[in-house]
Formats: sequence, C-alpha cells, structure tokens
Amino acid sequence: MRSPPLILIVDDNPANVDIFESRLAANGYDIITAADGEAGLAMAIERQPDLLLLDIMMPKLDGIEVCRRLKSDPALPFMPVILVTAKADAADVVAGLDAGGDEYLTKPVDHAALVARVRSMLRIKALHDTTQEQAAQLEAEAAKLATLNETLEQRVAEQVRELDRVGQLKRFFPPQLTDVILSADTEDILASHRREITAVFCDLRGFTPFAETAEHEDVMRVLGEYHETVGPLIFDYEATLEHFAGDGLMAIFNDPVPCPDPAARAVRMAVAMRDAVATLSDTWRRRGHELGFGVGIAQGYATLGQIGFAGHFHYGAIGTVLNLASRLCDAAQSGQILISQRVQAEVEELAEAEPVGELGLKGLAKPVPAFNLLTLKDGL
Repeated sequence: MRSPPLILIVDDNPANVDIFESRLAANGYDIITAADGEAGLAMAIERQPDLLLLDIMMPKLDGIEVCRRLKSDPALPFMPVILVTAKADAADVVAGLDAGGDEYLTKPVDHAALVARVRSMLRIKALHDTTQEQAAQLEAEAAKLATLNETLEQRVAEQVRELDRVGQLKRFFPPQLTDVILSADTEDILASHRREITAVFCDLRGFTPFAETAEHEDVMRVLGEYHETVGPLIFDYEATLEHFAGDGLMAIFNDPVPCPDPAARAVRMAVAMRDAVATLSDTWRRRGHELGFGVGIAQGYATLGQIGFAGHFHYGAIGTVLNLASRLCDAAQSGQILISQRVQAEVEELAEAEPVGELGLKGLAKPVPAFNLLTLKDGL
C-alpha cells in the first residue's frame, strides 16, 4: 500500500466529489477522481488505487457493475470498495455487497463515518498487502531452498536411507544391541528367517473395564506410568519389542541377535516387571483403580523378519509360540507369570514354579501343560 494511500472517488455529482475530496485530503490521503462509471473503471485499472469510494447511481456504468468487474479480474490487486448510495433500500446495499463491495455508506454521508470507514478499509488493505508480501517472500525462500536441495539431493538421499535403517532398528532393539546390528547388513537381518525364540506377553488385568468407565485423562496417565515402568526393562534385558498396543506388550529373545539363555532372560525380565508393576498397582489402588498384571512366556520356533508395506514396515514374528505366550498371559491371574512346559524345562534350576495343570487355550487344538512361576531361587 502507498504512503500516503491513494483513494479514487467515482461520483457523477461534482458537489459530492468536492466534499469527499476535501474531507479525505484533510486527513492526509492522495485523491484522484472520475465523473462516471466507465471513467472510474478505466482509472481503477490504470492507477490501482488503495481504496475506491464508489457511487452506485451513475451514468454509462453504475457502481455495482464497476465493482463486479474489478473484483472479478484476477490480474488486479485487492482494492477495497466503499459503495455510496442515496437509496435506503436494503436490496440496493445487498446487491452492492454481492458484487464484491467491502463496505457501504448512505447519503447524506456523515463526515465522521466517512473517515472511520476509510481508515477501517485501509487497515484491511494494509494487512492484506503485508500478507501477500510475506507469502511472496516465503515463495522466494522456498525456491531458493529447492535450488539448494537439488545440489544436496544425493547426499540427503543417502542420509535418509541411513536414518531410515537406524530408525527401523531402534524401534525394536535395545540401544546396546543397535551398534552390533548396524555393523551387519540390515537387509540380511530383516529378511525372513526361522529361529527358536522365547516370547513374553504381558498386559494389565482389568484394564478393559477400567478404560471403558474411567476418564480419558486417567486412562492415559495409567498407560503412561505403565509403559515408563515396563518399557525400559525390555531394553535392560536386551529383548526385542515385537508388539506394542495399549496395555499389551510382546517381547522376544534370541532374535535378531542370538543369546545363550533366552528363557532365563525372559523369566528374569518377567519377574522384574511383576515386582515393578506391583509397586505401581499400589499407587493406582490409592487412586481407586483396581489393576493387576499378568504375564505369559513360551518358547518355540517362529518365522521372523520385516513385514508390512512401503512406508510402514514392522519387524515381526509369526508362529504358534507367539499365540501360546499370548494365551498364557490371558489365562494368568493378577500377579501370575504362566510359563510353558518348554520354558519350565529351561529354567528349573533358576526359578521355582508350580504346575497348574493342562490349560485349554483359545486357538490351540489341545490343552497345554503350564506352570506358575513363583520366584527366582536365591543367588540366581
């Protein structure tokens, strides 16, 4: 916008033009005038004023048509239009505003109202122009960045590939294993393969009814405290986070980096989780939340590797061992760690456990023997 602003007055009544011109010039504005609609339209296109004071009833071309043509021309900048009419008919005002008018005054024009409306419209014009300038500057900066990016494209692509590789690994593997994995070929690690693993599934007892009845803020607070408590233990015991949804967590041992004692690590982690969540449950109970914790552990062969689709890959495991761990967890009471017979055979020197008999578990054709892990033996 110019300084001072340029105002175009279009009116076929010389007396009105003189009044408007003297009043606005006294307030520091530059003024140009036209005596009919056609002349006003031509001058607006040529001079592109900062504001138009446009009479409606004029020969050759009325003010409404002038306004409509100006507002429909995309090549012209934003020029606020104040329509001036001698008519008190509301339909006349509506027609002018529909044609693109921004404000209106009725004759006889109050001089204070005239100056106030002009100032208001010029503030809008200034704000609009500032916004347009900023948008143009941003577009220019974006063009500069695009040019720079062309020269950096290859390097950035390489860095993105490396970051994507690291990001995929860090989502699932503990920090102490990341360097070991990165030193190998990620594609080989993420390729489909078979391996014997120990799977641990844990979740909260009573969480579903709690989530259905509690306030959303309470649910999110409980989940946050729960994840902050058990999440670090997964990495402390060098497990791989296979599945994470709500209160349910699935971790596996012995893949992608083999370990000599996956069952023992799984049991130690489960006991540490149970102890930590027990302390947390006391806090929840004081708030009125009755939530427990259950764990299921199974050992067996699974197919592992990268699954998913472009842009959203997941490192996962598929096999009965995962289903068994999940179903054992479902069957566990609050505070229980149910382990499969195979896990019991691996950790009988490490932990005390009691048989709970054969359990009929959903998704499994036959009942399976299970054991309730009580405690770790002293010194182990």
